[in-house]
Amino acid sequence: MNNDNQALFDRFDELGIQTTTFRHKPVFTVQEAQSLRGSIKGGHCKNLFLKDNKGQLWLLVCLEEAQINLKTLPARIGSKRLSFGKPELLMEVLGVNPGSVTPYALINDKQNRVNVVLDEKMMAMEILNYHPLQNDATTSIRSDDLLKFINSCGHSPQITCLDEAD
Repeated sequence: MNNDNQALFDRFDELGIQTTTFRHKPVFTVQEAQSLRGSIKGGHCKNLFLKDNKGQLWLLVCLEEAQINLKTLPARIGSKRLSFGKPELLMEVLGVNPGSVTPYALINDKQNRVNVVLDEKMMAMEILNYHPLQNDATTSIRSDDLLKFINSCGHSPQITCLDEAD
């Protein structure tokens, strides 16, 4: 599995997508990321790699402050009961470690095993921020370019309200 950042940035170039990357120390939680953010503009996001009890894999991408309830989420996205995917499965399918989950990792999902769900509130923002396959940097991208990238990876994301508070 390739978690080389260069392949990701090469794909962005091929698609004509402009990004900006900010280097920082590795972060593993939203709280750690918030403390290092500085002046990075745009929506800051969290990503959940989940598996339902029928074996379907899910990548949920939402704003970091979104309240996600795994008990009510299946009805929102059309899945069965959900739990977090194991680190080994995450590495096998998306080629990243826990703490580095990102929609950019869809570049590694060659078999299109993952169902992608994007939060509608997040997608309404112009600029979004995610780790570029490793958690020692943050890469900003326009929301319409995120869709362009995800589609180029062979995925058709579902866009819906994921935040339980909405």
